[in-house]
Amino acid sequence: MIPALFAILFFTSCKNNQVPIVDVAFVDSLITNYSISPALKANEADLQFWKGRISANTPDYTNTSRYAAALVKRFHLSGNIKDLKSSDSLLLKLSIDYNSKEVGPVFSLIGNAMLQHRFKEADSLLNLAKVMGLKKYESAATSFDVNFEMGRMLLAKSYLNIIKNDNDFGYQFRKSKMMHYNGELDSSIVAMQRAVENAGQDEGLKLAALSNVGDLFIHAGKLDSAYLIFKECINLNSAELHSLTGIGWVALVKDKNDSLAERIFQFVATKTASPDPLFKLIASAEQREDSILELKYAQAFEQKVKDTVYGNMYNKSLIQLYTGILNNPAAAEALAKRELQNRSTPQTYAWYVWSLLCNNKTDESYNVYQKYVSGKPLEGLELYWMGKMMLSLNKGYNAKQYFKEAGKNIFDLNPAVVKDLVGLSKE
Repeated sequence: MIPALFAILFFTSCKNNQVPIVDVAFVDSLITNYSISPALKANEADLQFWKGRISANTPDYTNTSRYAAALVKRFHLSGNIKDLKSSDSLLLKLSIDYNSKEVGPVFSLIGNAMLQHRFKEADSLLNLAKVMGLKKYESAATSFDVNFEMGRMLLAKSYLNIIKNDNDFGYQFRKSKMMHYNGELDSSIVAMQRAVENAGQDEGLKLAALSNVGDLFIHAGKLDSAYLIFKECINLNSAELHSLTGIGWVALVKDKNDSLAERIFQFVATKTASPDPLFKLIASAEQREDSILELKYAQAFEQKVKDTVYGNMYNKSLIQLYTGILNNPAAAEALAKRELQNRSTPQTYAWYVWSLLCNNKTDESYNVYQKYVSGKPLEGLELYWMGKMMLSLNKGYNAKQYFKEAGKNIFDLNPAVVKDLVGLSKE
C-alpha cells in the first residue's frame, strides 16, 4: 500500500543488523560511577545562601528573587515540580509587596508559566510586563516564545526578526525552533549548533543547546550522530540525565536493545522526580511486546501526572495512552478539549481530531480536521494519527501520504506505532 514507507522501514531493518551504536560498557560505567552533578551541589549551596539572607519582616526583592530563581534551576536539575510551585508563590508575593511596580517578578513568572504549559497565563503576564517597561530584547524574545507556543507563527516570526543576531545564543536557539516547525530540519540543526557555539563558557546554556542538537539528529534519523552528541554532553556533565535518556532511546529504537534501554530509563527514574522516564519505560515494554509491563508503566505514569500540580504539562502523553493501552477515549477527548482552551494550534487540534475519532465521532472528527488541521505542519505522531483517521474514512491516498510523512520521523515514534506502520505498509 505504501511502497515509500515500506522502503524506509526495510532499510532501517537492514541497518539494525549492523554493529549496535550504544556501547554497553560505556553505559555500565556511567551508571556504576554516577555521582551527584556539580551543578546540583552548587545549586543546593545557592538555595541555602539566598534563603538564609531573606528578611523575615520586610519585603526583600534581591534575595527573594535569587532564591526563586534557584528553585527554578533545581527544578531543571531534579525534576521536582514543587520547586516551580514554590518559586511561583515567592514571586507572586514579591510582586504584591512591591505593588506590581517591579517588572522582574512578573517576567520570571512568565518563564514559570511557560514551563508549566500555562500559555494563556504567560500571554497575559507578558502583556502586563510590557506595560511595566520590559526591556526590548527580553520583550521580543519572550514574545517569540509565547506566540510560538500559542501557534501564532507570523507574530512569532516577526519577534524573531527583532532579536536577529547571528552571534546571539537566544536568537539561534529560537531560530532553530522556527526552522524545525517549518520542516527545515538541516537548517534547524545548523542554528542549534550555532547556539552551542554562542553559549561561550556558560555550561548550562551549552548543555541545553547541545542536547537539543542530539534530539534533532534523532528526528533526522542520524542516530550515530545523536549518540556522539549525547556522549559529548555527558563528558561535560556525567550526571546529565537528558542525554543519558537520549542514549537509552538510541539503544531502544536503533539497536533494538530493550533491556539496556529499560535499565537506563529505570536508572534515570531514580535520579529525577520527573515523570518522563516512566513514559520512556512504556516504550521499552512495547519493544519487548510485554503488554503486562506496558500496562504497569502506563498506569504508573498516569497516576503520577494526573496530580493537579502538573496541570496541562502531560496532556499529549495522556491522550496517547488513553487512545491506546489505557483505552479511555472519553478521557482523551476531555483532555484534548482542555488543551484547546490553553492553546489552539494544528498540533493540539490534531489531538482533538484523533480523540474524537477514537470516540467514534467520525463526522465531527473530520470536520475539525478540515477546518483546523488540513495542510498544516505536524509532528510524526500527529501525522500517524491523521493517517489512521483517513484510513477509517476509506481515503487511501490521503492515508498513504500521512503515513509516508510519519515514516520520515520513524525514530521519534514509539515501537508500537512503528510496528503498526510496518503492518500498514504490507497491506
